[in-house]
Amino acid sequence: MTLYDELVARGLIAQVTDEDRIKELINNGKATFYIGFDPTADSLHVGHFMALTLMKRLQLGGNRPIALVGGGTAMIGDPSGRSDMRSMMTTETIDHNVECFKKQMSRFIDFGEGKAMLVNNADWLRDLNFLDFMRDIGSAFSVNDMLRARCYVNRLQSGLSFLEFSYMLMQGYDFYMLYQKYGCNLEFGGDDQWSNMLAGTELIRKKLGEDASAMTINLLLKHDGTKMGKTAGGAIWLDPEKTSPYDFYQYWRNVDDADVLKFLRMMTFLPLEQIDEMDKWEGSQLNEAKAILAYELTKMVHGEEEAVKAQDAARALFSSGSAENMPEAEITEADFREGKVDILQLLVSTGLAASRSEARRTVQQGGVTVNGEKVADPFVSYEPSVFAEEFILKKGKKKFCKVIMK
Repeated sequence: MTLYDELVARGLIAQVTDEDRIKELINNGKATFYIGFDPTADSLHVGHFMALTLMKRLQLGGNRPIALVGGGTAMIGDPSGRSDMRSMMTTETIDHNVECFKKQMSRFIDFGEGKAMLVNNADWLRDLNFLDFMRDIGSAFSVNDMLRARCYVNRLQSGLSFLEFSYMLMQGYDFYMLYQKYGCNLEFGGDDQWSNMLAGTELIRKKLGEDASAMTINLLLKHDGTKMGKTAGGAIWLDPEKTSPYDFYQYWRNVDDADVLKFLRMMTFLPLEQIDEMDKWEGSQLNEAKAILAYELTKMVHGEEEAVKAQDAARALFSSGSAENMPEAEITEADFREGKVDILQLLVSTGLAASRSEARRTVQQGGVTVNGEKVADPFVSYEPSVFAEEFILKKGKKKFCKVIMK
């Protein structure tokens, strides 16, 4: 099986612009490709993780990845998949986020000499002269064509600023610059990026001619950050300070039955033959497939030691209630009133509930336990002494922690 065939078999490719040429490049290790990452937070999330695993897979096949960090485009914000305008960030915040991204990406991509490259589009976007840019680049774009793009159509009713409208020009210009500076001949992106990607190819054609060896490829990354990695508690981050290795493991351990094999194919490096065998699994066997998925992805992000700890903690909790290796949540004297802390405050302070009203509903519905015992009274309170012993607070089947008195 060729590398391109494997990408297809793993369910990654949605559509391409020139399949024969792309096959030849990828299969022979001749592709210099890029994927863009706008630093809108100080950590990558699991939507980015899917793109990083793809980059690693192609790099192992001899191709050269360019991780383009959007220090420039983040100042605008991609309108794709959004119903409102992003919050404006300062350049200091963006630059800090860029540095965080660089550290995390190095866990997945080899940035050694002659290997992958990490490039910041702030290098060419932040100092652009507006009039020169619009005369040279803006003249190559058709507003009529842009208005037909899905990323804009979805926003026309609710309102679209000219700032966001210009994002397509910026992304097209990125490909144009990468093509000229580094010989980048492929752009990869999620399925909401197709219009922006075609804009880059068209810009190269108009500026450099029909023979310019530019093409784009679109990958089936439907579960990017807008859906994938979102939970009631927020996003699933790659930074262990934001999402602990245990919580990261538990997120994948609890994916829907219908998604587990898809994620195994798309993001793990397990042989396809092994994953295909799991297609025959049913019932409780699917839980084993989820455990394999959770372990493999946690190992990739946090290392084998943390993956083993998370796996052991999950197994111990469900088999015996042991709190070894379980994530911990601290409470302080500020959580206590008249020497006691009630169950609702505990749920909020540990992050298991977003508010006291949500906590009360969960207790009333029978969804909270302490050390394996169901909590029936939403007004029950605890003195500081009880936290000297093991105190395991659990909400539903998926959220739990060991409460520590600081």
